Amino acid sequence: MELPARPAPPDTVRTVDETTVVTLYGEIDLVTAIPLVSGLDALTAGTHPDLVLDLRAVSFIDCAGLSVLCRTRNRVRARSGRLRLITDSARFLRILRAAGLADVFDVRPHLPELFAAAPSPGTRAPAAFEGATASGEVRPRAVAGR
Repeated sequence: MELPARPAPPDTVRTVDETTVVTLYGEIDLVTAIPLVSGLDALTAGTHPDLVLDLRAVSFIDCAGLSVLCRTRNRVRARSGRLRLITDSARFLRILRAAGLADVFDVRPHLPELFAAAPSPGTRAPAAFEGATASGEVRPRAVAGR
């Protein structure tokens, strides 16, 4: 049984200067990984991508989710870009340490004030994000049983 999807926070994909800020929430697992990869691939397709993934509202991540983060990091680095993860979750940091990834990512506890500012007008999520709406909201599916 699926849990009802909760409303996405407004402006979950936005651009501030040349940096794309993506706010993810819910569960990043086998179910949500494939559409998430498609969306993140679209955001990292250009040269020198500058990407911030705000993970503070992520309630669960499994190995498929970690794989998405690693893939995104590798794509960004291959294009001489920059990736930052935003999380204040001790649980997520323990998972990164247990997986040997603690020193692989640039992890910060909060968004710099510049990125917390208002989004660029008309910024939209790539259509590849599951449930992407015209306002740029990203709605990963919630999965029961967690």
